[in-house]
Amino acid sequence: MAVTSPRWKKALAAGVLLGLVGSSLAACAGDGRETIQFAFAKPEAIPYMRELVQEYNSSQDEVTVVLDTSGVDAFSAGFVRGDPPDIGLNNYNQETARFIQRCAMSDLSDTAAAQSVREDLTPFMEQFGVCEGRTSAIPYSIMGAAVIYNTEIFEQNDLEVPTTWDELIAVCETLEEAGITPFYATFADNWTIGQGWYDYTVGGSLDTLAFFEALAEEGVNVGPNSSVSFQKDQAEPVEKMIELSAYVNDDASSRTYGDGNTAMAEGRAAMYMQGPWALGEIAKTSPDLELGMFPLPVTDDPDDLKARINMDLAAWIPEASSHQEAARDFLDYLYRPEIIQEYNEAQLGFLPTEDAPPVSDERIKGLEKYIDAGDMYQGSTQLVPRAIPIMNYAQAMMLGSNAQRILATIDADYARLAFRQQ
Repeated sequence: MAVTSPRWKKALAAGVLLGLVGSSLAACAGDGRETIQFAFAKPEAIPYMRELVQEYNSSQDEVTVVLDTSGVDAFSAGFVRGDPPDIGLNNYNQETARFIQRCAMSDLSDTAAAQSVREDLTPFMEQFGVCEGRTSAIPYSIMGAAVIYNTEIFEQNDLEVPTTWDELIAVCETLEEAGITPFYATFADNWTIGQGWYDYTVGGSLDTLAFFEALAEEGVNVGPNSSVSFQKDQAEPVEKMIELSAYVNDDASSRTYGDGNTAMAEGRAAMYMQGPWALGEIAKTSPDLELGMFPLPVTDDPDDLKARINMDLAAWIPEASSHQEAARDFLDYLYRPEIIQEYNEAQLGFLPTEDAPPVSDERIKGLEKYIDAGDMYQGSTQLVPRAIPIMNYAQAMMLGSNAQRILATIDADYARLAFRQQ
């Protein structure tokens, strides 16, 4: 079905479905339609997805999709009970991957949706685990995170986007001399350090895919004498992360994510390490502010530049679903070119499909060539097991704790976890 207007601009269109989850099972029981449960847990996109589900339900008379936004914990509990959702579209991380590793997801390799996806994304999906011989989940939306910058401030100070570490430091020095805060930092929120400062410096220096593969091979032996370790391989990038923190607002340790969005909207700093989710928040205050994004340069070779990404959404259909055909029909609908493109445009994401059209939003345009070329990495914080408090560790290092000692602690945590999982 063709899309006639942007869903996110239709005022409160999602209200039509407010009672759907509670009433549709009974309503559909008598009209001959097959009902499937659709798990979706991206809070800011729920209104959009409600309307998309309504459009699908209206487009045919065989299947009724019921949107379930109860959250990842509820979805996981469904798997444990043997009653999972029939189809899911969720953030792809280690929580989802544990069900894939247990072969709880059906093989989607023969679907048109799977065959439309870029092959070079497979290693990023498999980085969290696989069920051998299956395509258990397929990417739907790629989010690129990087340095957000105020293009007007750069232009007023005759600054070019830096492509090397030395150029970045020179930009920071020029801004300070002009009385402008180079980076607005929000160190009170540990995740903003983890997904930004820590992930960008590590990912801009190392091949995170190779690092974590080697780390898994070392397992219980991870430590000062192993072939790879946090304390050896991440020491230099963490040192640069701390060095760069000299160019932030004086009150960074007490500022939060919300403070950072407001500060950027008001032009109180030139740069900000965040993802595209921050762009929408900044636009609420300053809709006409011109912003761009560029990968953080951490070396003096421009060829090392890469975009930090995450598979923001991935689709899956559980083996335990008794509505496989209906779920696959809805999967095909989600991956129709006009549907998947409009979703990603609305959420400032990048399409995972072959022959994707150029992105239309200038704010994320600066990452496009890197993502198109495959010059990208998943952040370390996404790949460290959840049992290890990596965000807290990153915050501690940024706020003055001994970085080498903390990296050694992460190694020890990793080895202990590997031992417990043997």
